[in-house]
Amino acid sequence: MSLAAFLDWDDGTDTRYELLDGRIIAMAPPVEAHGTIVANLVAAIHPRLKAPCRVVVEAGIIPADRPDTWYQADLVVVCAPAERGARAIAEPRLIVEVLSPSTAAHDRGVKLADYRKLASVEQILLVASEDRHVELWLRAPDGWKVQDLIGDAAIPLAIDTQPLPLAAIYEGVAL
Repeated sequence: MSLAAFLDWDDGTDTRYELLDGRIIAMAPPVEAHGTIVANLVAAIHPRLKAPCRVVVEAGIIPADRPDTWYQADLVVVCAPAERGARAIAEPRLIVEVLSPSTAAHDRGVKLADYRKLASVEQILLVASEDRHVELWLRAPDGWKVQDLIGDAAIPLAIDTQPLPLAAIYEGVAL
């Protein structure tokens, strides 16, 4: 299926889909921990932003060199002006994927590699949903750096000077 056809397609259900190499991929409904983590991230990140920056949940991402692929990221921070009717985020600065056992390999492998190719992306967070662990991918002048953050660590965010404590992300999550 082409990207244009995919974006116009509606199967009449609430099922979420991604498009990978022209193939439609159904996404399993998220578990409670996933939803709580995304809500906590929105609550923690939104107040740190100054307009026109904003948080977008379930954001569409079109990889730079894959015209037959469309991802739905759990959370994105974008600072470009909003576009009416846009189906994808043109210039994401921060991309967050909350990992589950069924999605971790795809998110960490295929999606991460594509996200790293987007010139506007400064940071990528891979947030575990079953233990207190965040993988921070940070764009540096000489390539990408990765940090494993666990326990009482805090995430240094490029969009703000104050680190984001893991405790804020995992508040109310049964681990």
